[in-house]
Amino acid sequence: MRTVENRLRLSEVAPGLVQSEIRAMSVECERVGGINLAQGVCDTGVPEAVAARAAQAIAEGYNIYTRLDGIAPLRLAIAEKLARHNGITSDPEGEILVASGATGAFYAACMALLDPGDEVILFEPFYGYHLNTLAAMRVRAVSVPLATGNWALDVDALRSAVTPRTRAIVINSPSNPCGKVFSRSELEAVAALALEHDLFAITDEIYEYFVYGGARHVSMATLPGMAERTITMSGLSKTFSITGWRVGYLAADRKWMGAIGYFHDLTYVCAPSPFQHAAAAGLVSLPDSFYTRMAHEYQVKRDLLCGVLAEAGLTPSIPDGAYYVLADATALSGATAREKARNLLRQTGVASVAGTAFFSNGRGDNLLRFCFAKRDEDLQRACAALRSAL
Repeated sequence: MRTVENRLRLSEVAPGLVQSEIRAMSVECERVGGINLAQGVCDTGVPEAVAARAAQAIAEGYNIYTRLDGIAPLRLAIAEKLARHNGITSDPEGEILVASGATGAFYAACMALLDPGDEVILFEPFYGYHLNTLAAMRVRAVSVPLATGNWALDVDALRSAVTPRTRAIVINSPSNPCGKVFSRSELEAVAALALEHDLFAITDEIYEYFVYGGARHVSMATLPGMAERTITMSGLSKTFSITGWRVGYLAADRKWMGAIGYFHDLTYVCAPSPFQHAAAAGLVSLPDSFYTRMAHEYQVKRDLLCGVLAEAGLTPSIPDGAYYVLADATALSGATAREKARNLLRQTGVASVAGTAFFSNGRGDNLLRFCFAKRDEDLQRACAALRSAL
């Protein structure tokens, strides 16, 4: 009797794509009733105008599919915001896509612009969803390490990473997990390389309003020659504390947008309709002072957590942006960062993420990532637990 080949099997990439360490620690934290400084859930308050408009939109019947690129008022509000805050000129009819979060925007862009076997450069420490989205598409991620501690860009290392297969460079600024804000001169160096080798620049700018001290966010698309080749992604999840609503956006030259919009429609259909109306209300009604005040409030949170980590012997790399801190976990017990994170949770009730989730080649084993996008009372409680137990 002829043996039939077993066709009931996982895909070739599935076994290598495991649950993110971020989500794994969130589950473990919930199991023990701890304080979750692992996942960037951003459980601070939603602006009143945004929350009220969401409820109103549901009551008004905005509960069905929207156009695949999003509702007109939101696309217009995004275009105006990009012009006012970023210096990017985009046509809301053909150059802006409302996406199912910045994650959905990234997935659709990669599907539209990349082929299996292509290479894409990521700066390390990287965001795991960027890495694993590329892996799921059979695209090879090539890591370029940033200098540990100050996270400076090594332009020579970047240049060495470019090969004939390279198609794009991903820039996450301000960065998850280290809070790096790429300087204008660093972005100019990346832009020069992209122009020289005819590469896309895919930018994740979701933390653009979370910048501290003298740091300044610069959008890659505003640099000379970069508008045509830059895919700018951002969203409202972090800014409006609506991470569960999945409202992001993407701006790109119209020559790319048709295909990107098609793949987003194929995968997500559209971002949630009533939440699009709420996001538009927030962008239109909230003054610029909202964003500056938010940055100040988060800088206070950053300084509180970094101060306590330093007291506890977990020396932090002070972030210039975003709302995460990478801290030196050498003093903690455990052979690996995963063990150190779990031991810290058992000892203090505070959840963090193993640094190895953001590095390749075994780097990050003495680092933990902490998130300070928490309500003040929860962050204070976490800091008290770290102080008392370490």
